[in-house]
Amino acid sequence: MKHKILLVDDEPMVLSSLKRQMRSSYDVYTESDPLKALSSIDSKSHFSVVISDYKMPQMNGIEFLKKFKKLSPETTRMILTGYADLDNAIAAVNHGHVFRFLTKPCDVDNLFNNLKEAVNQYELVTGKRILLEQTLKGSVELLTEITSLVNPEIGEILNRVRRYVKYLAQKKNVKDLWRYDIAAMLSQLGVLILPEGTLAAVAAGEELTAEQQQLFEMHPVVAQSLIAKLPRLKSIAEMIAYQLKGFDGSGSPFDGVEGENIPLGGRILRIALDYDRYLERYGNPSHAFSHLEEQSEAYDPELLYYLEGMLGVEAHYKVADVSLNELRPRMILYDDILSHDGAKLLRKSLELNKDKIDRVRMFADKVGIVEPISVLVPS
Repeated sequence: MKHKILLVDDEPMVLSSLKRQMRSSYDVYTESDPLKALSSIDSKSHFSVVISDYKMPQMNGIEFLKKFKKLSPETTRMILTGYADLDNAIAAVNHGHVFRFLTKPCDVDNLFNNLKEAVNQYELVTGKRILLEQTLKGSVELLTEITSLVNPEIGEILNRVRRYVKYLAQKKNVKDLWRYDIAAMLSQLGVLILPEGTLAAVAAGEELTAEQQQLFEMHPVVAQSLIAKLPRLKSIAEMIAYQLKGFDGSGSPFDGVEGENIPLGGRILRIALDYDRYLERYGNPSHAFSHLEEQSEAYDPELLYYLEGMLGVEAHYKVADVSLNELRPRMILYDDILSHDGAKLLRKSLELNKDKIDRVRMFADKVGIVEPISVLVPS
């Protein structure tokens, strides 16, 4: 797949010429208006390189690239200009974080050599991020599986809540979705400190003892203190710390923080966990959502709106019994997958992907599994 290159210049002839030179090697997009170029950027753009003219109406190239960096920080930024001087070059590097400052006219070989290095820089930056994400996520998934072995009920909660968190975070257009997924996976780590029966009492809506209530309010902070010790997980730990915090400022931690000052991840976890608890208690999505509406002041109103939309999406799933060979990504386990001797291999509510399906096939070869498998299938 070709790398995507964005060219921004207020001279149509320049854009046309550059596009002709590059299109055989790159997927080239052009824009003559820097404001329109900025408005077109979203989490799905994934431009490898952006090349901007310096002198343009509305804003110069340095101002444009500075704004562009906030929207797409991994994209390599370059300036190609006929107004070259040392001050502009220094400003481009210092303020626009520009990788290369090229002058017009720029011969084709020089342009392509610099463009190749810019693409390499993009691959280096994104490669490091992907490696970090995969390493962290793999470690967290291992920790989550261990937590599920200690308390299977927590494992089932996490499988469901991860789906809700992913949906809500996507609706908010977050750029680092993996952080929210990790926050969901680790959100119940502190629950392991709760006395036996506390989690079941919370799920059933029963009144807690003073000791149970105190420990339940503490569990997010316990998880935060453990997770914050890991490199690069401080922001994730903060999301987890605020999972019981109401949008109106109610709930723990009792620090006076409210509204949009609460970390977005904490607001998402609060509504996702509460919805899951009511859904398990009443067994009906509409009833569960009605309970959230009755205390709507505790939830981010935008997230409450998105959650209502999610219910319509989930309504398009149907229950089906399928064979091992019929398993497909995006199916959700409606019941546990069991071995022939009754061992629980994968827990219900887990969304399947290629890796999990491969794992099921491995179990089938080694120990045998009970078929058919009950799943929720997107219709």
